[in-house]
Amino acid sequence: MSIYEAIKADHENHRALLNKIADTEGASDERKAAWDEFFHDVKSHAAAEEETFYSKLMSKTWGQDAARHSVEEHAEMDDLLEELNEMDMSSSGWLNKFNQLKHDYEHHMDEEEDEVFGRAKEVIAEDEIEGYGKAFKDRKAEELKLVEKKRQDQLED
Repeated sequence: MSIYEAIKADHENHRALLNKIADTEGASDERKAAWDEFFHDVKSHAAAEEETFYSKLMSKTWGQDAARHSVEEHAEMDDLLEELNEMDMSSSGWLNKFNQLKHDYEHHMDEEEDEVFGRAKEVIAEDEIEGYGKAFKDRKAEELKLVEKKRQDQLED
């Protein structure tokens, strides 16, 4: 599996989870479960993506702007994720902020798939990035174990 296929597979899962969360109400068990899965998967996905894919793209002059833009969007979305995680899911404020996150993240995924992947394929040779799909998945599995620890570290800072 290529890095592009691995990232796109995650994106498909994230889109499905966003829709599932949007289709639930209040602080239902179904919404909580979907949110918990989404929260942890997106955080581990973003960290793995930055460490495997974007670090490679940033090493190529022509890919730096695209990579920096996406990494900035990751930081903005991480802030939204953390805010949502601390809010009452049954409040209208939560739903408004979730809808913002959903809109922004769907835009981010589309942009990555449509523009960033195209740019990456132009500047990174296939043989240079071979095996990166597996590296991404391995890194994501490691990051998933670190999500809560990293959150605690940030809260202590």
